[in-house]
Amino acid sequence: MTLRHGLHSSGIPAYCLSCQARHRGLCSALDPDRLAKLAKTSSRHRVEPGVELVGDAEALNSYSNVLSGVVKLTKSLSDGRQQIVGLRFAPDFLGQPFKAKSAIHAEAATTVSICSFPKEAIEKMMKQSPELEHRLLKQTLNELDEAREWMVTLGCKTAPEKVASFLLMIARNIGSSVGPAGRSACFELPLTRADISDFLGITNETVSRQLTRLRMDGVIRIENSRRVTVDDMSRLEQRCGGRWPRRYRR
Repeated sequence: MTLRHGLHSSGIPAYCLSCQARHRGLCSALDPDRLAKLAKTSSRHRVEPGVELVGDAEALNSYSNVLSGVVKLTKSLSDGRQQIVGLRFAPDFLGQPFKAKSAIHAEAATTVSICSFPKEAIEKMMKQSPELEHRLLKQTLNELDEAREWMVTLGCKTAPEKVASFLLMIARNIGSSVGPAGRSACFELPLTRADISDFLGITNETVSRQLTRLRMDGVIRIENSRRVTVDDMSRLEQRCGGRWPRRYRR
């Protein structure tokens, strides 16, 4: 393990210093000593699309930070039907501390990089670090707010507004800026048309029709059916209706 030493980073693994979770995620709540201690228990993994990360009702033995890619969260009915109930992006935390079993199914929607920790290590550190516990509580409350706002999207918005809100969500979280001041974005759609329709509660045909409408109106450009470019984010925002999920605002 390569270490880089400095006044505020002595003993911290070099890969932690450039990690999103270190600066904007769970690990930002830890001082250098605790971060170095937690890093000794961590392991990094690359997960291919479609691979399960956590099964519904599965015993929880570890938690993870999402380092890159998109994770799809689903709930299943007894007859096998599934509903996509959320997406996770870097540097989101996967897991619910102090729960014995998972209440949700998590699957890699794209190629995903994660950093995992033993369940015992995180829960022990939470007891030692009020800042870490506060950070996890804050994330849980943010996720609750996001779920409520997404309920507004699903329950009140029209099909065109739903598709625009979905694209804005993706652009804000995984899009790379291609213009000045971050007003343009380019990204690969992380979900299939079928998954998008499932997530938004509309048909595949409606998703395709609304994407075509946005393309013809010049709001987006689409290459190879998956690569989307937004030349003017403000135009896409205008198509989202009166409000869009909190995490997707600037």
